[in-house]
Amino acid sequence: MKLTVLYDNEALEGFRKGWGFSCLIEHVGKKILFDTGWDGRKLIYNMKKAGINKGDLDVIALSHNHWDHIGGLTRVLHPGVEVYVPMSFSKRLKKEISKEVLLHEVEGPVRIMEGIHLTGELGAAVKEQAMAVDMGKGLLVITGCAHPGLDVLMDAANIFGRVTGVMGGFHDFDEIDSLGGLDMIVPCHCTKRKELILNQFPEKSIACATGLNLNGNDVGGEPLDK
Repeated sequence: MKLTVLYDNEALEGFRKGWGFSCLIEHVGKKILFDTGWDGRKLIYNMKKAGINKGDLDVIALSHNHWDHIGGLTRVLHPGVEVYVPMSFSKRLKKEISKEVLLHEVEGPVRIMEGIHLTGELGAAVKEQAMAVDMGKGLLVITGCAHPGLDVLMDAANIFGRVTGVMGGFHDFDEIDSLGGLDMIVPCHCTKRKELILNQFPEKSIACATGLNLNGNDVGGEPLDK
């Protein structure tokens, strides 16, 4: 299992930053893209920098219908890729996507493949889904912006196993102490209290940036050097 951040507000040297989020999960020979950031040109550039072509993608899963998470979608669609979106996406958008590729509308929990699940859409004002990835020593929950509440998304992922890490946007989540039981915390785009989290959990937290790589040993194991 390997994860690579392909779009974030910050970027490691050689990558491009932008407002939004995207993460690639590589597992048992499959490549799953979670969200697509806003600027498709930057997404493609970062993918190429990481050695990924859009034709390599098997699945694209979108967290919620906000431009900074779906803007790059048209740049990475290709014949054969499957796209998973929350049921609440606009009918017009779902129709346009389904003209190009196989579309899956997600309402409740969904298994994409062994070790990778979607929570299903949660929340009220902004409906959103998160991804739960089995990293071997526990589940890593990957969020888009966590509009329904980071705790809500993490609780929903518990049906797939023991949650030991969280990565992505935490939005305005303020119950910081509750993260102390996790082995890995990676606050990314759209996290209001990012610096507070990084400072409070220096041994468990990792600064997110485009180009960041994680693997199964990082969840439930020793933290990466920061």
